[in-house]
Parts: sequence; structure tokens; C-alpha cells
Amino acid sequence: MLVAGDRAPDFTAKTQDGTPFRLSDLRGVPVILYFYPKASSAGCTRESVEFAKFHGEFAAQGVRIVGISVDDVEKQKAFAEECHLPFPLLADTTREIARAYGALGAFGLAKRVTFLIDGSGRIDDVIDTLLPKAHVERARRRWVPGGPRPP
Repeated sequence: MLVAGDRAPDFTAKTQDGTPFRLSDLRGVPVILYFYPKASSAGCTRESVEFAKFHGEFAAQGVRIVGISVDDVEKQKAFAEECHLPFPLLADTTREIARAYGALGAFGLAKRVTFLIDGSGRIDDVIDTLLPKAHVERARRRWVPGGPRPP
């Protein structure tokens, strides 16, 4: 798995509406790239809804959120609509992106791992835990002034 300090590999993938997305197009702004195992599963829904809940806070700081799993475009679209997600979900059906980030887990699904990528394209932090809300909380601590602090 990639670690803090590594350059985030560039990639192109389709969003939930079928349009191409290229990570390097976001160069210059911080990016939360979160991998999740399966669209519409309980944990992935909790994590995605939590990111959506704080989307405005991240956007106010210029931070972009991008979700990604090995689900196809149709499943990503249904998931985005079901959860009212205001950010893109990417379909990594070939699993190449998950492999490049070291985020491909058991049974060919993505692991629950989040990469905080700075504006220069370097990985600032890696959040690797099964707890969905922990990903959002740590991202908020990093990029949202007044965000949650550790106990």
C-alpha cells in the first residue's frame, strides 16, 4: 500500500454518470480519495453519507472528495442517487487503480482505505481502518479548521 510522501498515481476512470475523470485534473487542490468495498453495503453507505454530510466544510477549504470501488458505473450511479452524494464516485472495474494504490483486498474488492492527497499530488496521509466514520473524522482533522480533535 502507498504511504504518506508517495506520489499519488494518476488514473482515468468513469464517474457514476459515465464521464471520464482524471485525478491529475485536480492538481493544485487537496483531494480525499476514498476506496470502499461495495456500493450500497452498510459500512460503505455510512462512510459515504458521512462524507456527504461534511461535503460543504471540505468544499469551503477547497478540498475535493472522490469515492472509488470496483463496482460498475450503473451500481455507482444507483449508490450516488440513493445516498444523495454531491461528489463523484468512480468505477474501477478493472481493479487497476486499487492495485496501483495497494487498496485491492480479499475477493477482488477494494479495501476501506482513504488517501489524503495534497495539491502537489503527494499522499499526505493514509487512513486504513474498517471504521467508516474514522475516515471522515481524520480527514476533517487534517483539512477543516475546528474539525474534530482526538480525545
